[in-house]
Amino acid sequence: MTPAIADPTRPVVRVDITENEDVVVVRQRAREQGRRAGFSLLEITKLVTAASELARNTLEHGGGGYAELEVCIDGIRRGVRMRFVDEGPGISDVEQAMRDGFTTGKGLGLGLGGSRRLVSEFAIDSAPGSGTRVTVVRWK
Repeated sequence: MTPAIADPTRPVVRVDITENEDVVVVRQRAREQGRRAGFSLLEITKLVTAASELARNTLEHGGGGYAELEVCIDGIRRGVRMRFVDEGPGISDVEQAMRDGFTTGKGLGLGLGGSRRLVSEFAIDSAPGSGTRVTVVRWK
């Protein structure tokens, strides 16, 4: 991950993810942060899609958790950093979970891998019994 710093003029937005409606709120907050960072419509669409997939995973596979979204800067670059945290069962094989087509649910298995393709930077920290933390950054 790039050592980007939070934009001091833009506060971190936290959204608790405990029910389906919270995924909608995460999408709205991602859209707002993308606008604040000066993203184009296409960049915002990619950001919101990644946020939606990761929030849904936090709810469905992690049993809920929270998201933190913030505008960040790295020199003259502006971006949006999003963190998704849960205390669920964790992922036993992260590499396998990142492959397209792998799913433990009813979906198409494009969530993690698809999210990774929609952002500039992607990091995941998970192990069985210790929950999952996904941090992504999309740069303008």
